Amino acid sequence: LWDTATGERLTTLTGHGSRVESVVFSPDGSTLASAGWETLRLWDTATGATRHTLTGHRFDVLSVVFSPDGTTLASGSYDQTLRLWDAATGETLTTLIGHTREVTSVAFSPDGSTLASGSWDDTIRLWDVATGETRHTLTGHTDGGLSVVFSPDGSTLASGSWDGTLRLWDVATGETLTTLTGRTGNVYSVVFSPDGSTLASGSWDGTLRLWDTATGERLTTFIGHTGDVRSVAFSPDGSTLASGSEDGTVLLWPAATP
Repeated sequence: LWDTATGERLTTLTGHGSRVESVVFSPDGSTLASAGWETLRLWDTATGATRHTLTGHRFDVLSVVFSPDGTTLASGSYDQTLRLWDAATGETLTTLIGHTREVTSVAFSPDGSTLASGSWDDTIRLWDVATGETRHTLTGHTDGGLSVVFSPDGSTLASGSWDGTLRLWDVATGETLTTLTGRTGNVYSVVFSPDGSTLASGSWDGTLRLWDTATGERLTTFIGHTGDVRSVAFSPDGSTLASGSEDGTVLLWPAATP
């Protein structure tokens, strides 16, 4: 954990026995969830102490996310399943089964009623959180490694794939709205701007791209990394985009300026 004002390291959290694949804060910031080999951990961000160790997955846990109200944690694993956990007790609530390859990405809708999952089986699934049933299976990508994210209003899902494309989907119907092309390599990460008007993507070719979500047009290509861009994130006000790369650097970009 780092102090963003000074850049100083506040705490180092230790306990996982192998690599940590994904980390996420609870909405109120009091808890950090981390995903590793077979287990997840919930940490007290004030003290750095482990609150719960969550067990049940059989292989690497690749993605973890809190529900918008912070009461539920969702995880996707190499064991082809998703799990919903009680964030207060660490108990398993539901195991979601349907994918036939590892689950690489999970995301809650803004109202918490729907969970999206992307998988190496080339599909995306939309799940009813209350029942655990699949609402829609989204098909169209031709290679796995999917990254999924909901638009701020929850009406649209964006996905990025190793097939080099991004897609925008209608959450209500499961239909493809737009296919965004023009990448020169695997798409690793996608994220909406806070107002939903722009989509950012990070890719194998070391670039980031900004897309107009209404038209599907490419707005800007950012060039600067010398390795894969694995993670992208907007600042809360949407003015800045951060990118993390395999070249060992994080770059900050002016998101509103080509």
